[in-house]
Amino acid sequence: MTTTTTRSTSTRSTPPGAADRPVWLDGVNPVTKIVLALLLSVPLFASIDPVSALVAIALQLLCLPLTGLPVRTVLLRLLPIALFSPIAGLSMLLYAEPEGEVFFRFGFAAISEGSIALAVAVTLRVIALGLPTILLFGRTDPTELGDALAQVAHLPSRFVLGALAGARMLGLFIDDWRTMSLARRARGVGDHGALRRFFSMAFVLLVFAVRRGTKLAMAMEARGFGSGIERTWSRPSRLHARDGAALLGGIAIMALAIAAAVVTGVFRFVWS
Repeated sequence: MTTTTTRSTSTRSTPPGAADRPVWLDGVNPVTKIVLALLLSVPLFASIDPVSALVAIALQLLCLPLTGLPVRTVLLRLLPIALFSPIAGLSMLLYAEPEGEVFFRFGFAAISEGSIALAVAVTLRVIALGLPTILLFGRTDPTELGDALAQVAHLPSRFVLGALAGARMLGLFIDDWRTMSLARRARGVGDHGALRRFFSMAFVLLVFAVRRGTKLAMAMEARGFGSGIERTWSRPSRLHARDGAALLGGIAIMALAIAAAVVTGVFRFVWS
């Protein structure tokens, strides 16, 4: 049985026309992008210091032209991470073991030179961990990702098709949220009570999601997507030399980031 899925670029959140301009990263297999995202994230857990995170962020931003994403788009997607990352550093700021001069102490909480440094390092690390996902998957089409997961990673077809269908629904949820916002504003009930409006709309969107998911599951089951028959794929997904170059680039970025922390003397092994 052959699966045929219509290619659509509507799920890519890039400006009109941007998806039509091929860039270097478009030639990298989606499975390689997943491995590369892990490669750009996991080594950062080895140390808690601000230098390696800053160097990693700077080097990744230098690769921005390879992704084809506008700077404004990257900044907008990074904004929620930047706003909530200080929450991760707050626990270090208040409850890390005091080092150096202590500026404030209240009960178990103490703010010292060491805790401030740790809080800054953790905050930067959260941003450095989220940035690779934004850069690598900003233009990745869900259909290409599904083909790669099935043919390169050899994941079960039922899982891949279910994940692909779910990814396709994300764009509809965004459209539903925008439509509900405009409808409430047209009725004069969308200008007050932002918090109550958010939870009310979130509940309605949850109901839409359950109903749409049920209908989609039944439709896919009726078309044989849930059968145990071995599937074939209409578009081949293969690894090329560019995938190896991308992995080598990720290794170089992490090596330079960690080396910068070691050279400056701020490398701090996480279990030390």
